[in-house]
Amino acid sequence: MASGGTTISHGGGLADRYAAALYDLADEDGALDQTVDQAAELGRLIDTNPDFRRLLNSPLIDIKQAIAAARAVLEEEGFSPIIVRFVCVIAANRRLTKLRGILSAFAHLVASKRGVVTAHVTSAHGLTHVQREQLRARLIESGYGNVNIDEQVDTSLLGGLVVRIGARLYDSSIKSRLQRLNYAMKGIA
Repeated sequence: MASGGTTISHGGGLADRYAAALYDLADEDGALDQTVDQAAELGRLIDTNPDFRRLLNSPLIDIKQAIAAARAVLEEEGFSPIIVRFVCVIAANRRLTKLRGILSAFAHLVASKRGVVTAHVTSAHGLTHVQREQLRARLIESGYGNVNIDEQVDTSLLGGLVVRIGARLYDSSIKSRLQRLNYAMKGIA
């Protein structure tokens, strides 16, 4: 259990503990929805800004400098005091390299608490809006309830989809079909 009674459900590792602490803090302050949105925005900032990533991943930066630099960037970008303080605590604990993983763990924790299932979808080409909604409808029909789709593109699949929800894997890619056909043909020969 983390402070405030949040149960850590997957792994109990460092990222989960920080994610639970952020959840509890935001929930106690009545700012959970804003914090969820800003945590997602911070994740996008990390993914798209190489200079900010360098700051997070540099072992050579002094802690005080790292805290000051992170605070300056986050305040400049308009992040809430909860997010700014949270990142400063992570920096003070020398965990900036783990920030992206912590934000992912936070997103998973929020989704779990809200009853949202994340489907990790890999396709040969990016899904269109219509394809995404059709997939979401199929997953809801299959009993998954509220579904978030996390998309990735892997051109080696050639076509079709690979969908992973928790421990379940649904693979309808052309690549895997060709592999199964290849194994079947070897069995005949």
